[in-house]
Amino acid sequence: MSGISKGIRKVEIAVKWDPSAAGQPPTDLDIVAATYLASDPYGDPAYMVHFDSRSPDGTITLNRDSKDGKGFGWDEVLTVELDRLDPRYGRVVVGVIIQQRPDRRTFVSVVKPSLRIREGYTDLATDDFGSVLGSTAARVAEFVRSDSGAWDFHSGVHGFEDDPTSFTSSMGRPHQP
Repeated sequence: MSGISKGIRKVEIAVKWDPSAAGQPPTDLDIVAATYLASDPYGDPAYMVHFDSRSPDGTITLNRDSKDGKGFGWDEVLTVELDRLDPRYGRVVVGVIIQQRPDRRTFVSVVKPSLRIREGYTDLATDDFGSVLGSTAARVAEFVRSDSGAWDFHSGVHGFEDDPTSFTSSMGRPHQP
């Protein structure tokens, strides 16, 4: 039956958290996505999408961006239209970064963080970042194009202790347990 599978077509990655306590600096989480060429799936990203950029072809869109978690519902939302990605791209990696200003923060200091990855109305993954409490960033999803052209989802939250710039360079490396 796998020969007729269309695979994952369009996904939404969403993150929410509660605002910092009164008198504390705001907490700012950001979703980032990196797209890799099929010819070099673990090399440097072909392009990155984050709060300050967009994909050149409009297939990866940051729909909502919060700097403090004070929104209603999901504070950060990223849509990835895998079925529209050019065939030269074979891998997309998505991560969540905690902005490190003014103080260094890890997920343990984020109030009620939550992650949801869904296709349509189907939740592919949910998480509370409980397995990466000491991390400043986390890779939360990996999508890989199969030989048939269908996209597969690889779930799992993997923590990193990098600053935002280093994380965007290292998040696409193969996971080392």
